[in-house]
Amino acid sequence: MNETSSPDSVSSVIKVFGILQTLGEVDELGVTELAQSLSMSKATVYRFLQTMKQLGFVQQNDDGEKYRLSPKLFQLGCLSLKENALTQFAHKHMLLLAQQTKETVHLGCFDDDAIVYVDKIDSAYSLRMHSRIGRRNPLHTTAIGKVLIAFQDLDMQALILSQMRFEVHTPNTISKGALFAACLDQVKLNGYAEDNEEQELGIRCIAVPIFDRFGVAIAGLSVSYPTIRFDSSNKQQVLAQMFEHAAQISLDLGFDSYPNFGSE
Repeated sequence: MNETSSPDSVSSVIKVFGILQTLGEVDELGVTELAQSLSMSKATVYRFLQTMKQLGFVQQNDDGEKYRLSPKLFQLGCLSLKENALTQFAHKHMLLLAQQTKETVHLGCFDDDAIVYVDKIDSAYSLRMHSRIGRRNPLHTTAIGKVLIAFQDLDMQALILSQMRFEVHTPNTISKGALFAACLDQVKLNGYAEDNEEQELGIRCIAVPIFDRFGVAIAGLSVSYPTIRFDSSNKQQVLAQMFEHAAQISLDLGFDSYPNFGSE
């Protein structure tokens, strides 16, 4: 890479993306390795790494000698799906699911340390969950947040958990990391997550994962109920419908191996 072939601002952008791309191709690299790979000076690489670290796009390993990409880049990638394939493929299935359940249906993705609703179909009832597209909620209090974390690989999951703050929103909120980790194990085993009035009293939610063509959980599909209308005897039927729609959305995104999650 020629460090003097572009104006300073353009050259800096090229260098930053060169570093990010190189880190994306390996697990971890040190300053010297990056400098050699990109034909940059070590001082330049170090300066850009420190800036990206402050912005949350890279992280250092435990001994501080090597750098890796942070979950923030993955989360930004999820947000970019708001305007393209994910919502296009998912919307028709959300409409069908809302017709089947008559309840509020959400599609949510990672947004930094939270989830963001990127699409929504309102309940047929006047008594329903109040939310909007673009609204953010914590990862640990929402069914979508739980299902997104549970289906990440263990390294990514550990990184996300290390940055979480378990703020209490209701008496039912899981506020301890060990309990939340155990909850994630159960979510992955069952194939779905629940919010049992953990974000908002009077509201219960169920969510299932949606996978991209690489088998990465990039979104969650949820159904939200007022607690007075939640019928546990009907949960398995609703889950079967949710899994069917999530599997089809995943297939539309290029993933043809949606797990065959069993019932409780």
